[in-house]
Parts: sequence; C-alpha cells; structure tokens
Amino acid sequence: MSQRKHLTPEQKTIILRELLENQVPISQLAERYHIHVNDIYRWKKQLFEGAAIILKSKAGKPQQSSIQERKIDQLEKKLIQRDEVISEIVQENIELKKNINGEN
Repeated sequence: MSQRKHLTPEQKTIILRELLENQVPISQLAERYHIHVNDIYRWKKQLFEGAAIILKSKAGKPQQSSIQERKIDQLEKKLIQRDEVISEIVQENIELKKNINGEN
C-alpha cells in the first residue's frame, strides 16, 4: 500500500496552472506528479467555486473576513448587553444593602 501524497496549496496551484494555461493533458500531469486524475479534477472544481466567492466580495477580500466581522460585531453586542446586566445587578445590590442597613 502506498503512502498518501500531501501537496501544498502552492503545489496544487502550479499543477492547475499547467493544466489551464499550458493546456497540459490531465493524464500527463497526474503521471508527472504521481497523483490521481480525480484529484486534479477536484482541485479544478474547488478553484472555480472559490473564484466566484473572491470575485463577488469587495475589492478582492475573501468573504471569510466579512463573516468574521459579523461575528465580532455580534460578540461586541453581547458584551455590551452583559455589561448592562451586570450594572443593573450591582445597582440592585447597592439598593438592597442600603435598605438592610436602614439607609434611604
């Protein structure tokens, strides 16, 4: 049984560039780099699916950053709400202590 070959994204890009720009047949690429033809087809599909996301987003920024920004905004809102609740609880605690001690 042979070991799986793990290629870096840069290596996959080089292979896909050869396929698309130099029009090298997939069978030759698979043989040259000792990978399965189906892997190249899968990478090509992923490339084109990912390209749509990149081209759709603002100024070439990946859509991932906008998702992270939304998450950050949600977490900041939660922190603000938490601080407000803590403030209310502390205020109620102060009022209760004043009432217990007989202060008004």
